[in-house]
Amino acid sequence: MRTLVISDLHLGTHRGGDVLTGTAARDVLIERLDGVQRLVLLGDTLELRHGPARDALARAEPVMRAIGDALGPGREVVIVPGNHDHAIAAGWLDRRGRRQAPDRLVLDECLPAERASWIAERLGRFLAPANVDVAYPGLWLRDDVYAMHGHYLDVHVVIPTVERLAVGVMGRLVGAVPDPATADDYEALLAPLYALNQASAERAAPGRIAVSSRSAAGTWRTLAGSGGASRLRGYALALPFRLGVLVANRAGIGPVQAQIGVQELRTSGLAAIAEAARRLRLAPAHLVFGHTHRTGRLAQDNADEWRTAAGTQLHNTGSWIFESVFMAGQRSSPYWPGGAIVVDDHGPPRLERLLEDVPAKALLAAD
Repeated sequence: MRTLVISDLHLGTHRGGDVLTGTAARDVLIERLDGVQRLVLLGDTLELRHGPARDALARAEPVMRAIGDALGPGREVVIVPGNHDHAIAAGWLDRRGRRQAPDRLVLDECLPAERASWIAERLGRFLAPANVDVAYPGLWLRDDVYAMHGHYLDVHVVIPTVERLAVGVMGRLVGAVPDPATADDYEALLAPLYALNQASAERAAPGRIAVSSRSAAGTWRTLAGSGGASRLRGYALALPFRLGVLVANRAGIGPVQAQIGVQELRTSGLAAIAEAARRLRLAPAHLVFGHTHRTGRLAQDNADEWRTAAGTQLHNTGSWIFESVFMAGQRSSPYWPGGAIVVDDHGPPRLERLLEDVPAKALLAAD
């Protein structure tokens, strides 16, 4: 079975950049679906932090219908919720404990889309005639290949993003993730934050800002000023920022560090996903994840960074959202949208950069 894995479409973002809403990126993806038996949408398919789910679904509908038509009957779509669209599975996760304490959440729970939530049911209708399931927190693509969105890494990352600091505060309130850990341990820490973000976005009045509508890219743009990503390190070393990091660490909501350059984004993310996998006792030959929007492993990357201490080879899908602050306009950037991982019956997963030859002007052109 040939499987294509894509992640972080963020359909419905209020700031634009969700490139699949334009024809240039969508046409490339639809063409690549030829011969694919299973498509995995590996988290953050929808952007549910910027406004009501109905708005994100309306923006996603043409994209999902085009995908469903291209796949046709008998093909599979597996939706894996991420941190920005956790509500796709939240209703089902809550129902598990409706009458009694549920069984432990295993790493490859799967059910039909119509049973997961009303949002998943709508996505399933859009993607028809393909068969649509929801898997959480991930799924086995082969006996030796596991795929998950990767948002559990936010518990361990040392970059002081707003989300990381919120996770630290929650850890102080409900307790840290133990070692070893289960998916339920991570959910106990993260799911309440996601529910707050979802509720705020769903009920935000016109003209008002939802709790978590500010993207990581926006935060980094503020830190970078007009000089872009190249100036991030200088801002991170500024005295007020360093004092803030010191306070966070002393308050027990770290550990976080003051260095937040693009290199630190990569190394911290890789170390954090490796730590999450270690605590979950998850050690496949290959681990596919998204979340960080950084494709890899690329030819120029340090191979050692992309292999865990347990020997697992890490693979990142990248994203399908255009974030210029991370790319400096370069199509060679690892943050350029359009990454995908191909998994066949044999051989290692392969990274493909489907939009590498598509210029920014075409990607950002609206239908």
